[in-house]
Amino acid sequence: MTSPSRSFPGTRKLSRVRSLPSVVKLLLVSMVLFNVGFYLVVPFLAVHLSEDLKFAGWAVGLVLGLRMFSQQGMFFIGGSLADRFGKRPIILLGICIRVVGFLLLGLAEGMVVVLVGVVLVGFAAALFAPAVESANAEYGREFEDSGILLRTELFAVEQMCSRLGTVLGPALGAVLLAFPFSWTASAAAILFAVLWVAFFVWFPRPGDPAAPGSTLPVATYALSEVWRSVLTNRRFLLFATLCSVQLVALGLLYLMLPEQLEREIGSQSALGWFYVGAAVLVILGQGPAVAVATRIGHRRAITAGLVLIAVSFLMPLFTLSADASALLQIVGLALWIGLLHLGQMLMVPPLRDTVAILARETNLGAHFGMLNTIGGVLSLLGTLGIGAVYDLIDNGHAGLATPWVIVAVCVAAAAATMWVWTGRRAIIERRSPD
Repeated sequence: MTSPSRSFPGTRKLSRVRSLPSVVKLLLVSMVLFNVGFYLVVPFLAVHLSEDLKFAGWAVGLVLGLRMFSQQGMFFIGGSLADRFGKRPIILLGICIRVVGFLLLGLAEGMVVVLVGVVLVGFAAALFAPAVESANAEYGREFEDSGILLRTELFAVEQMCSRLGTVLGPALGAVLLAFPFSWTASAAAILFAVLWVAFFVWFPRPGDPAAPGSTLPVATYALSEVWRSVLTNRRFLLFATLCSVQLVALGLLYLMLPEQLEREIGSQSALGWFYVGAAVLVILGQGPAVAVATRIGHRRAITAGLVLIAVSFLMPLFTLSADASALLQIVGLALWIGLLHLGQMLMVPPLRDTVAILARETNLGAHFGMLNTIGGVLSLLGTLGIGAVYDLIDNGHAGLATPWVIVAVCVAAAAATMWVWTGRRAIIERRSPD
């Protein structure tokens, strides 16, 4: 699964995105604003549920897991709809639904309305995110074929834009902690309403020369054919399942970090700054990380990323003793988050490029959607399971190290399986249907 030996003069410089078409810049800017809106609300949702609405630990885990499942778990449906009906209408519909979802979360006072709100917020992303990802993948192929930019580099820039949003979002969310949660949710809803207008005005309609994939052969598939192309692609399904553990690990961050801050420090006031630090790390390190991934090849980069993620969950184990100072405990959590994001920075661009190759460059929305759907299902199980483990810790039936060891072992098993499987079976590297 080594990366193809393609090299173009100057393509290693990510600054060349300045010369990309306006629609690609719109997609990249939207990644910033999507994450500003997301991180205004979701990282602080656990605090709101536990402190303001007095939800139990299992209930908080259920809400966060259901949000992840309705988002990542429904990506396959959203991506399939984008392949079948076009990216533009599905993106606009998804953004509209997210506005409604955030407004409901701001008004919710009980479990039922909270669940409806998080389902709408999640499903909205399941509509617009695969469409945006597949558009970037199609533009990336066009740029790579033209010798402008490697597709993995475009994915890296996308990651950096996403993380810029995670710098701004938590910072704004931390400021808005002084106000009722409904204000924060309403601010996020307004931001997404502005995004809807931007996509309505500037995202090209089908047939427009600027539309994604306009230079590629056009094929129209029935929805059943779109699904069949994914569900019969066994290599892709196994690859996606193994890689989905990184989505589970990232989803657990929103459950485990607030829990550990409350248990170890006695306050969640530093929550937003951890997210800001992680985002700054990605913004500064994603360029060098994708350069390393290109140099060592897709197989090594993806496996090494999983290994780093597994190791990251062992870092807090060194600070769980009662004698550890608050500073030492914060350092342990910072090392966890840093290694977790380093692993993702290394593996995500080659992962997404490999997904497009395994999909044979067709029905990319459905294939990227299935990747996230598998991750969403596993994330729901993971957050429910780890949430239950924290309840066992509170009851004295499990040790403080238990959730960390469980996650580390699961991710390490996925890394080992990935390395062995990709060493025995050749993974498609070229774009030929053969």
